[in-house]
Amino acid sequence: MSWQHQGKRAVAAMFRGMFLARRAQARRRKKPPAEPVPSSPRTSEQAGDSPRNILFITVDQQRFDALGVNGGAVARTPTLDRLAAEGINYERAHVQSVVCMPSRSTMLTGQHPWTHGVVANGISLPSDAPSVAELLRTEAGYRTALIGKAHFDPHLDPTLQHFENRVAAQGQDGPWHGFEHLELATHGPMVGHHYAAWLWQHHPEAIDGFGGVLTGEGGGDTGAPEVGHNPVKREQYHTDWVADRTIAWLGTLPRTAPFFCWMSFPDPHHPLDPPHEEVKARIDWRALDLPAGHPGTPGAIRAILVEKPQHWLDWYEGRYKNPEGGPVLFDPQAFTHDQVREVNAMIHVENELIDEACQRVFDALEASGQLDHTDIFYTSDHGELQGDFGLMFKGPYHVESLLRVPLIWRPAPAAQSTFEQTPVSTPVGHIDLAPTFCRIAGVPVPGWMEGTVLPMSSSDAAGKSVITTFDSQFAAVGMHLQTIYQDGLLCTVYGKSTRDEGGRFPIYWRIWGAGSTPPDYAGTEGELYDVRADPHQHHNLWNDPAWRERRDSLVAALGAALPTKRSPALPVAAPT
Repeated sequence: MSWQHQGKRAVAAMFRGMFLARRAQARRRKKPPAEPVPSSPRTSEQAGDSPRNILFITVDQQRFDALGVNGGAVARTPTLDRLAAEGINYERAHVQSVVCMPSRSTMLTGQHPWTHGVVANGISLPSDAPSVAELLRTEAGYRTALIGKAHFDPHLDPTLQHFENRVAAQGQDGPWHGFEHLELATHGPMVGHHYAAWLWQHHPEAIDGFGGVLTGEGGGDTGAPEVGHNPVKREQYHTDWVADRTIAWLGTLPRTAPFFCWMSFPDPHHPLDPPHEEVKARIDWRALDLPAGHPGTPGAIRAILVEKPQHWLDWYEGRYKNPEGGPVLFDPQAFTHDQVREVNAMIHVENELIDEACQRVFDALEASGQLDHTDIFYTSDHGELQGDFGLMFKGPYHVESLLRVPLIWRPAPAAQSTFEQTPVSTPVGHIDLAPTFCRIAGVPVPGWMEGTVLPMSSSDAAGKSVITTFDSQFAAVGMHLQTIYQDGLLCTVYGKSTRDEGGRFPIYWRIWGAGSTPPDYAGTEGELYDVRADPHQHHNLWNDPAWRERRDSLVAALGAALPTKRSPALPVAAPT
């Protein structure tokens, strides 16, 4: 047995022991009563005989082009393609952060990361942070649930200090951040969430098949990082579990009150370990081409990366380890073409399973007579490099691979909304979701939300922009990026490097930062791409004299759009 496998079993056993101990404590502890659910009269925004429900579906680390409707040519996504055809498909939806926790906090609060304060992974969203779920619950009588991956608390939490990681072990299912009901999951059985507890209790034989996130361990047929052949049965895997638990919760609700249900799938984020029987039956990695954004050869990769700021080429050549978005043991130079193909095959399979799980939930809503009264949203918290530039995973790399995500809104048919059937090209962001939820519920958009209601046509797309920020969770890295997309141009400003912002974590950094030299940016560096002429962002125009005037106008627009940073900054609790 390899040391990696022994370590994975040891960590799993540790979490199992903690879970069993906490569960024993919970049996002796009276469960706190759930918060009362207020009732309110139905508003004029809620058309038809039933109130207007909201099903909010998110996935983790899915690219815009993952779906067939957005140009995906491998994964079969008929359910989501049909949802886009029946609703509004936003072809210019950008995240406000390219990593999980800030992005998810923006979805819940309707605020930019600089405002809510979760500017990086590892920072807990404060318990008193504004929440659209709480607003809908108290102001419009919505029943609220979050089922699947939350990630408002750090997941590197072996002592279960954070509520998100101990909620199942304490025998609780809410309330939290405005959600009266919780059933939480992450990428496997490694922490004390409800899915992990269910798996340990009912299918302990399946535990060893899951990969460990951020280990960088190679597997599969090619030894690709974070890829594994998982013998778990499909019905035991977290994708189907999330759908099952969503259907079960929906089945408990009366028809007298609307619901807001956030159904959050952990996939297609690494580790890439879907049920192996599904992989064998669906996609052969050997038949796949390299992605269109892959340069093809090491020489071509270097020629592209050398035009970008320093940390791009440094990551590829091993001088910088990129602890922000993937395993530090990942060596991009050693990433073979076959490994790229196998990674992509696993992601495509996970995307197909998500599509089929969504269909099961839609079928359940239709059987209960609620589908026509339910607004459905679908998006991802950020994208994935997935072989573009010869790289994998995510991090401080503000290109479309990570910035641009699917976003679909299918308004409730009973509401008889008027909207554009063709894709909407207006730039929008996750910051616009919460105000849209308010509009559907007939609740005034509060002043603390910074987005606007999603447009239903692209008639006013010209001149519109969307912004994204990145701030390192590690003081030793100290990287700060701010990006604006406007009129087909993607412009990123690099702030001056710092060494006094973010968490220090000396023990972890001695491991994760070993042999790594973070760049020292002067604050004059940047990236500028014309994504219409250069869709893969291979040519950085930042220092091109012909683009200087346009670059400067974008930088000015970005500066005017950025909110004031929260002060004092929230602490980084854990490096995750």
